[in-house]
Amino acid sequence: MAILVTGGAGYIGSHVVRQLGERGEDIIVLDNLSTGFRSAVLHGQLVVGDTGDRALVGDLLQRHKIETVMHFAAHTIVPESVTDPLKYYGNNTCATRNLLECCQAAGVKHFVFSSTAAVYGIPDGGVAAEDSPTRPINPYGTSKLMSEWMLRDLAAASTLRYVVLRYFNVAGSDPGGRIGQSTLNATLLTKVACEAAVGKRPHVSIFGTDYPTPDGTGVRDYIHVEDLADAHVRALDYLRRDGASVTLNCGYGHGYSVREVMSTVDRLNGTPVKTIESPRRPGDPPSLVARATRVREVLGWQPRFDDLATIVRSQLEWEKRLLAEPELQRN
Repeated sequence: MAILVTGGAGYIGSHVVRQLGERGEDIIVLDNLSTGFRSAVLHGQLVVGDTGDRALVGDLLQRHKIETVMHFAAHTIVPESVTDPLKYYGNNTCATRNLLECCQAAGVKHFVFSSTAAVYGIPDGGVAAEDSPTRPINPYGTSKLMSEWMLRDLAAASTLRYVVLRYFNVAGSDPGGRIGQSTLNATLLTKVACEAAVGKRPHVSIFGTDYPTPDGTGVRDYIHVEDLADAHVRALDYLRRDGASVTLNCGYGHGYSVREVMSTVDRLNGTPVKTIESPRRPGDPPSLVARATRVREVLGWQPRFDDLATIVRSQLEWEKRLLAEPELQRN
């Protein structure tokens, strides 16, 4: 009952690998280390390579008798996807197609897919449910939606069953301080803000202050990475219990604005972080919040870290550790 985790040395994948390892799962991690780190893989066997390498993936699936694939490997930066769309369709969509072909040939039973709320684009009222129209407004969201379609169609034509998890804004770090978001040149707000708080950035840019939101800045549903990782473990258990293929939102069901996040960072840091107001970025919706009751009902998932201060505090502590141990960001 081995598990292949693609992108398992990255931010979210490494937290899932840690939780899987803590309960004794047999894990093979496949990561090309372009944005992941060896030090983040605390359990299992790390294989350095590309998800799009069919020969390598096929061999891993067959040799380790993989029953479940958890697929995290992807490019995830929205503005970059707008300026370099083919990079995203190549790595996110085409590589996923190759992975699915290998899964079909090897008879893989279960597939857990790392998707995104970006598939919704700008939902009506700023809130997205699983049955909301999928209208992505950037190539990142489109590349993930195309992968969802391929997975859906393969499952309809085979015995493969899947859980698609559509993430909202993932934030925070391992509460135990063992791993965290080490991505270089990251763009996620909590990461950027905490880097500025510890002096690694001169300021934080607030992209857009004229949105139709309470304070004019973008509103997002921030979910702690530890809770998100738990949803993946529960998705695995659900599939092992013969659960039907399903698509689920992963969020808390409420949002915070950019200014609210910055205020929390300032309070916990004890010193205000310098901010610069900048124009809106292409591909950013004004508000994006999950309707997230279904994941609780289907997986029995109950978040434990639904608190902005808790999220920011874990991120801030990780940034302090990275500052003291820069080798954690080297492979």
